[in-house]
Amino acid sequence: MTAIKDTKILIMATDGFEQSELFVPLEKLRAAGADVHIAAPKKGDIKGWDKDNWGRTVVADLGIDEVDADDYDALVLPGGQMNPDVLRLNERAVELVLDFLDSEKIVAAICHAPWLLVEADAVEGRMLTSWPSVKTDIENAGGDWVDEEVVVDDNIITSRSPKDLDAFCAKIIEELEQLEDVGGSA
Repeated sequence: MTAIKDTKILIMATDGFEQSELFVPLEKLRAAGADVHIAAPKKGDIKGWDKDNWGRTVVADLGIDEVDADDYDALVLPGGQMNPDVLRLNERAVELVLDFLDSEKIVAAICHAPWLLVEADAVEGRMLTSWPSVKTDIENAGGDWVDEEVVVDDNIITSRSPKDLDAFCAKIIEELEQLEDVGGSA
């Protein structure tokens, strides 16, 4: 399957990412033909979190200081409690989210990752979903929270949890296919 063969996608994460929320999109997007890179605050190994202990390690191809949003078609933000909580305190990580949003590129956030959208002041007037504990943060930032497996509001795609990964990945691919159809790839 090469539905999105001409697209470049960035996954941004750090230690404590929810394992499935990084690895499943990584595998499905690559299987669909996308060129996928992983960025972290520092280039090198980052560790996932698997239920109650550290999990698998993945290599971040890039440090976030090396990333230019203009080089990518989409940004994927995995959740987990630790990962987005650490990233939302990183000024460059928040700037990258804004760079993607300002360029009208797809930003896909799952589980706790919408915290980064809140931190970027990007949820006001938008409809999103997330892990239930993030609902109040979204609403306090002016967003409309709904309990659905996947929500698209303009260029933002959100999902609630690992249970929604199939719908989340399918929606990212669908939105990228539409970009490719109109020649909007980076």
